[in-house]
Amino acid sequence: MRRLNGLYLILFIATLTVAGCSGDGPKYKIGVSQCSQGAWREKVNQEMLAAQHLYEEDVEVTIANSYDDTELQIRQIDSLANSGIDLLVVAPNEAAPLADAVARVKRKGIPVIFFDRKAQTDDYSAFIGGNNVEAGQVVGQYVVQASQGKPLFVLEITGAMSTTPAQERHKGFASVMHEYPNLRYVCRVGDWTSDEACRLATEQIKTGELPDIVFCHNDGMATGVYKAVVETQTEDSVQIIGIDGMPDEGLEYVKLGHQVGTYVYPTHGEEIVRLALNILTGRPYQHDNLLHGMMVTPENVDLVASTSGELMKQGRDLVTIQDKLEDSIVLYKTQHKLLIASLMVIVLLVVAVVLIWRALVQTRKATRQRQALNEEETLFYTNADGRTLRHVFIDPKVETAEVRSQDSIFAEKLNEAIRQNLSNPNLKMEDLGESVGLSRVQLYRRVKALTGQSPVELLRQMRLQQGYVLLTTTNKTVNEIAYEVGFGTPGYFSKCFRQQYGKYPMDVRS
Repeated sequence: MRRLNGLYLILFIATLTVAGCSGDGPKYKIGVSQCSQGAWREKVNQEMLAAQHLYEEDVEVTIANSYDDTELQIRQIDSLANSGIDLLVVAPNEAAPLADAVARVKRKGIPVIFFDRKAQTDDYSAFIGGNNVEAGQVVGQYVVQASQGKPLFVLEITGAMSTTPAQERHKGFASVMHEYPNLRYVCRVGDWTSDEACRLATEQIKTGELPDIVFCHNDGMATGVYKAVVETQTEDSVQIIGIDGMPDEGLEYVKLGHQVGTYVYPTHGEEIVRLALNILTGRPYQHDNLLHGMMVTPENVDLVASTSGELMKQGRDLVTIQDKLEDSIVLYKTQHKLLIASLMVIVLLVVAVVLIWRALVQTRKATRQRQALNEEETLFYTNADGRTLRHVFIDPKVETAEVRSQDSIFAEKLNEAIRQNLSNPNLKMEDLGESVGLSRVQLYRRVKALTGQSPVELLRQMRLQQGYVLLTTTNKTVNEIAYEVGFGTPGYFSKCFRQQYGKYPMDVRS
């Protein structure tokens, strides 16, 4: 009994040792609530994810997207706050409705950072984002310069005025327009969408008063205005300016001549992570962190586009490398834990063998004094044992059928999970794995074994297949289809589509 108690004690100590070695150490968890999607916000997301291992502290960034749905964003904020995050980063969809949700987060002792947009509350630790008043002023000065003193008609189409960027961009632009009475200035309120900007521009053109310059609060809206002037055959008379300056959108539109300018609205997702870590670690930080952009014109667009495109490519490559590194780290940690557990098992086996040997030595004398069972009884029991063991074996055919059934069930679950998240450009492999009950590494191995593809390749193929169906069965634009099937930018959708099918989406539509 004493020897058994000693064995249990050793086993208990070994269990504590393995459990102690299995911890991954402290990690700061940052939750991000994005208000919308699009190329600009996708770039911010990539920069934040790439910055997870950029600084000294170990940090994990989790991003949720509300897709312009304020009620959904409120629920996501509450969910993130309850998930154990250390800090919340929010880009509010609307300024007023999110105040209560942010206050609830602050009451939990979780610091809050607003980026790009603000909510109507003082319950936040810091703000970081572009200087929208300055952006409006810079565009206004560019309009004045382009007018060359001529009495032009300037039309401004704003984003949703329930958001702070729209309010501030309008404030900066209007302040410049009011300084030049020779410019006739009209402002129309939009909602950040291309369709609404197209409608407002068409209405204005049909009044007979054709604007000379149209300033839109983002490049997506500028594409809507360009559609309106093309349809009304006034593209040679109207100059269009936007904001964002992304390589596949605004910069490309300036190069094509669809716009006469765009303001590069800064992203700097790595600065958001740096600010969050300063707050979490108690280092000094500024309450308001304004980022500055620049005006892009036909004269400097080639240089800016090449630089921005290269930086975005490097960012995507860094995220890819980081994902592979995380997979390697997970595998290393798993193997490390298995090694420790194996060593402890070996120690326990050695101890058990020693105890058993001592017990055998002490009982050998008593064993010799006992008479062995007669041979017939021994054979009988041996045969009985043999018959019992044979009943334990499983028919290989049944086992194979069960494996095939499990593969089919897994394939159905995975297919359903992908289709439910097809339009989510921020879908992570760990989220997809969680929906089918597997880790990222397990998901990779299972999918690779069944399909010969990685989960990322399978997801992209299903998105392209759905895009092909929508191109041939609906009247939706390529941009709309790209976003609907989960691509961050129409340009990237077209590139992947051509690699898959050997032609561009518009070739299929034609």
